[in-house]
Amino acid sequence: MNAIVAYARVSTGQQNYQTQVDRLKAAGATKVFEEKRSGLDKDRPELARCLDYVREGDILLVTKLDRLARSTADLYAIVTKLAEKGVAFKVLDDSAVDTSTRTGKLVMGILALIAEFETEIRRERQMEGIAKAKEEGRMGGRPKLVTDDVRATIHRLKNDGLSIRKIAAEIGLSKATVQKVVAPVAAE
Repeated sequence: MNAIVAYARVSTGQQNYQTQVDRLKAAGATKVFEEKRSGLDKDRPELARCLDYVREGDILLVTKLDRLARSTADLYAIVTKLAEKGVAFKVLDDSAVDTSTRTGKLVMGILALIAEFETEIRRERQMEGIAKAKEEGRMGGRPKLVTDDVRATIHRLKNDGLSIRKIAAEIGLSKATVQKVVAPVAAE
């Protein structure tokens, strides 16, 4: 017999997933994996346990898509893993997402295309940003706050008798940064 296995998730400890659990059980779920973690968190142990638990012929049920996946790409990866195991996927609040039906499989195919499109756009933007940075002579990371000019100014102000605190305030850096610049001179 095929089992209906469910996954319920809320983002914070203050939220309660009992409403989800009640709805999932009313829809026939015999096993519900419950988790209090952000959807953005890659480490969701109960989801991992749920995906390991389901067997061929089972249905994985959630109340909403955002309870399961962090992004379209994440959703497609999870549903692909389920399909490889012979597990159907169904969303209570969106009857179009039911991979046990032809229409549901079509919807998942469209979501897969959207996921691929999103990934390509993100990659293109990243490559454009890297190319622009190279063109401008910048390569990774933030620009240095303590340039040779800033270092010289710090030493000049220190030699003029200003305190670390006053130097930091004047040039807009933290006291710790000014101390790091001054410290090698003090040690010599």
